[in-house]
Amino acid sequence: MANKEAIIAASAGFPKPKDRIFQNLLDSVVFRIGMLAALRSRKLNGQTIGIMITASHNPPEDNGVKLIDPMGEMLEESWEAEATTLANAPSDEDLVELYIKLVEESQVDPDARANVIFARDTRASGAHLVSILIQALKVTKAEYTDYKLLTTPQLHYITRCLNTKGTIYEYGTPSEKGYYEKIASSLKIAMQGRQFSGSVTVDCANGVGGPKLMELIKHLASPSEGGLEIKVVNDDVLKPERLNHQCGADFVKTNQRAPPSSHASPLTRCASLDGDADRIVYYFNDSDGSFRLLDGDRIATLAASFIGDLARNAGLGEKLKVGVVQTAYANGAATAYVNQDLRLPVVCTNTGVKHLHHAATKFDVGVYFEANGHGTVVFSELALKRIGKSEPYSPAQWSALQTLRALTALINQTVGDALSDLLLVEVILAHKGWGPKEWDLTYTDLPNRLVRVEVADRSIFRAVDAERKLESPPGVQTQIDAAVGKFKNGRSFARASGTEDAVRVYAEAATRSETEDLAQKVATIVRQAGE
Repeated sequence: MANKEAIIAASAGFPKPKDRIFQNLLDSVVFRIGMLAALRSRKLNGQTIGIMITASHNPPEDNGVKLIDPMGEMLEESWEAEATTLANAPSDEDLVELYIKLVEESQVDPDARANVIFARDTRASGAHLVSILIQALKVTKAEYTDYKLLTTPQLHYITRCLNTKGTIYEYGTPSEKGYYEKIASSLKIAMQGRQFSGSVTVDCANGVGGPKLMELIKHLASPSEGGLEIKVVNDDVLKPERLNHQCGADFVKTNQRAPPSSHASPLTRCASLDGDADRIVYYFNDSDGSFRLLDGDRIATLAASFIGDLARNAGLGEKLKVGVVQTAYANGAATAYVNQDLRLPVVCTNTGVKHLHHAATKFDVGVYFEANGHGTVVFSELALKRIGKSEPYSPAQWSALQTLRALTALINQTVGDALSDLLLVEVILAHKGWGPKEWDLTYTDLPNRLVRVEVADRSIFRAVDAERKLESPPGVQTQIDAAVGKFKNGRSFARASGTEDAVRVYAEAATRSETEDLAQKVATIVRQAGE
């Protein structure tokens, strides 16, 4: 491990948190996160830790950094506080003191081996931040590998592959090529006896997902060979300023319309990725020209329905517990559909992928998607064993088992992966013989509204019950409940923002006008409580 002088020398000149220079503050943050990654690897006996430099769906001038734990999951929650503490150290001397304290408290051998891999998306600032990261890894004497440009899910995949290589849990070949080959081979098996219908137009947000999707297509069967026809749009990565500009999953979800550059015909399947390709939403224009969004809730219900059917058809219906994980922002109609129509259990968690992923692992097969399109399907070790060892007693069971086994490889279980999820959706639609309209007709979303309310101090709004109820300020939840009780199919909750003094109010009801009325009533309650 580096000594005090080496750390101070390497970090000298970077803006510190006290300087409040936003444009360059990230230099300091990335350096410190690099130090933490090396320490995390040493704590875990040299297992590989991943670092992704990306700001996902945010504007091109923004950037950020994500840490990836050995199994491809997000950083362990207990270490998040350490990351925040290091990132906010006001001076180089404080940084060194905090780092040495963390080494001692973690009981880490400072001379143990450390392995870190990293990649970035297409943002203009990415290359500079990589150079800062390398300085941190050198000064902490960590071994590192630069995987250049990748999607965030690809780096999650490679991280898990490296850490499981040569074990019974081996996840795949730890390379970008290995990622494509695993998806391509599993897609071929999943589609045996089925045909894709029509094409899918994919908006890549002018981000790293564009060139990576094009590379994936090279590994797939061509349309003339019976493969899926994928039309790629918004894949301009040569002009960084176009990233997420009037395109991408967040644009579509927020504006409830297709990107202006989309010229898809009515009833044509369309999908949009986000800037680092870990989110995807589907949509289409109906025959009357109306826009129809098929968001993360829709993908979750589609996947849960199909996998549940496969499990039953494979003779594993009683041996695999399939469940769906949602947040309070999931549409009430989606929750009712899963409970009442699919007859599957639903668990609600706090907002944030880390909470959903953790809850999903409690099921044999856990399906989770946030409404924004970030999600995946997680298979437990017991489920994988049962699927792998099950013996079919009929051709129908054999077919269902083959498809189910293929899905366990097609799905990137480490994290939400737009490319993997795209093909998962296409496989399911092909098996069901559905187009986007049939998918859309599975249930009708309740009208919903999200209102932002500025308050003097957001910390007084404390939520419980998976953020669906307020325990503070006293009496506010009683007022919200009373307002909700006056509306058919009414539901509303208030949740403090994590970044600003504001509270977000979500409301849904039977009609659009009632939803608007309920949202404003609850917003007024929150506003008065926050004065």
